[in-house]
Amino acid sequence: MLYIGIDLGTSAVKLLLMDGDGKILNIVSKEYPIFFPKTGWSEQNPEDWYLQVIEGIKELISGADGSLVAGISFGGQMHGLVILDDNGRVIRPAILWNDGRTSKECDYLNNVIGKDKLSEYTGNISFTGFTAPKILWLRDNEPDNFARIAKIMLPKDYIAYRLSGVHCTDVSDASGMLLFDVKNRRWSKEMCEICGVEEAQLAKVYESYEVVGTVLPEVAKELGISEGCKVVAGAGDNAAAAVGTGTVGDGMCNISLGTSGTIFISSKDYKVDDNNALHSFDHADGSYHLMGCMLSAASCNKWWMEDIIGTDDYVSEQSSIDKLGENKVFFLPYLMGERSPYNDPDARGVFIGMSMDTSRSDMTQAVLEGVGFALRDSLEVARKLGIHIDRTKICGGGAKSPLWRKMIANILDLKVDIIESEQGPGMGACMLAAVACGEYASVEEAAKSIVKVIDTEIPDKELVKKYDERYRTFKKIYPACRDIFSLL
Repeated sequence: MLYIGIDLGTSAVKLLLMDGDGKILNIVSKEYPIFFPKTGWSEQNPEDWYLQVIEGIKELISGADGSLVAGISFGGQMHGLVILDDNGRVIRPAILWNDGRTSKECDYLNNVIGKDKLSEYTGNISFTGFTAPKILWLRDNEPDNFARIAKIMLPKDYIAYRLSGVHCTDVSDASGMLLFDVKNRRWSKEMCEICGVEEAQLAKVYESYEVVGTVLPEVAKELGISEGCKVVAGAGDNAAAAVGTGTVGDGMCNISLGTSGTIFISSKDYKVDDNNALHSFDHADGSYHLMGCMLSAASCNKWWMEDIIGTDDYVSEQSSIDKLGENKVFFLPYLMGERSPYNDPDARGVFIGMSMDTSRSDMTQAVLEGVGFALRDSLEVARKLGIHIDRTKICGGGAKSPLWRKMIANILDLKVDIIESEQGPGMGACMLAAVACGEYASVEEAAKSIVKVIDTEIPDKELVKKYDERYRTFKKIYPACRDIFSLL
């Protein structure tokens, strides 16, 4: 049988076609626009997502037998707010994960309702990207739209709704809304009351590998697939990517160097750190995970390379970097504010340490190292919880750089495993569909069968020591700049 994974990203949807053995047969990508109606705002039209998904699926299976497509699942950008009226129509553009308009609402939730209560109710505190503060913003700034809400959805769940007619979500994606009781895998009544939301407006919650329904007859006819094709709940993008890299079961780790950056640690036990610096979410394998999320990772490198120094030759720019652990230039990678561990939407990017002999490659090196140091900030929080990690998988566009992988291995002092087929959330979505359709007995079984490690970056003891020293300096820069950021 065949399985479709839909990775609904911020700039494009990536669709994968996989067979039952885990072989990727085809990949299609379709772009759509993103809108910035005001400074700090970030929105998309859900209809654009759906149209590109439909066209993408048609192209994806054009050379295959559509009747063999047994299941469709998802990995999607998290936290976005999609609202529908009584007729199933989108009320306003979706407010995305990287939208920064909700500082006031986050302050209210964290400081008036209180971080302790939020953590008790949901396992997390409020961040500007989360869904609950967006709902509060809508209530206060667009009351007419708020009054029309019949259904509240996350981005990937809108696609599932259009394909199946079922208002659904999964535990991993719901965990990032600040409306969900992560420990008990159910909606939080307290948070619904705080946000003025009725549970009837929220989706039915499934495990990521569960079937929510089948493709609607008219959609199946348009796509050329069977009406019996199962629609599977899927997962938030980071949980889906973790499945796709085999980061399932207890004590596994995955680092993602995408537009944003994450360090993802799977756990059989529910854990929350004292300051809620890490997100405590449900995992797509049926257990839990901790996640440190930085809002700008590979996007920092893209900004530096393409917007500042004006080149897209990433390989050449990195080829002259050879003195690792000795760079005197540091970079704070907070171009869009920062989430973990500081929860500071005012934080900004900073270069520090330049002198007359600072070179272009020193600056490039500082950008790459800055992302690595920021990831280590989150890893140190996990270590203080008693979590012992000695190796990690790696994925995302930045993971294609051997130099960056080497930096990550030595800055974090972790063995970094490179896998054979790194296809991010779309791969995880395919695997979840295969599990739901009975191809594999569990997510862990699918991961063991499909995910293959082909190489490992081993930390060098001397380089680890050098980076330890540099990291101690890096840790002092944000606290020194924090008060300045609020003035900017």
